[in-house]
Amino acid sequence: MVVKSPVTVFGRRLREARLRAAIAQDQLGIRIGLDEGTASARISRYETGTHAPPFGIATKLARVLELPAAYFYCEDDELAKLILAWGKMSKSERKPLKMLAEATLAAA
Repeated sequence: MVVKSPVTVFGRRLREARLRAAIAQDQLGIRIGLDEGTASARISRYETGTHAPPFGIATKLARVLELPAAYFYCEDDELAKLILAWGKMSKSERKPLKMLAEATLAAA
């Protein structure tokens, strides 16, 4: 079987996140509420860019994969890593980064 490479940012990020979480395509689809018979094919189509999921599906995927939905749409790899880290931080851990970002914007 040939594995088709993702052609969209969303598809690449989804595949990376799913593999990192060690969840099979069919199981991910089922966990977000897709029909068992079509779950694997639907996730595959999202990963390859054949279809783009509605934002509601993207938020369900993010919830199951335990990451911010913004990660799927981020074109910059470094920023995507920051988004992943942000999603794992507590409010107190986020505070210094938030202050730095606000100071940077105020100085601009």
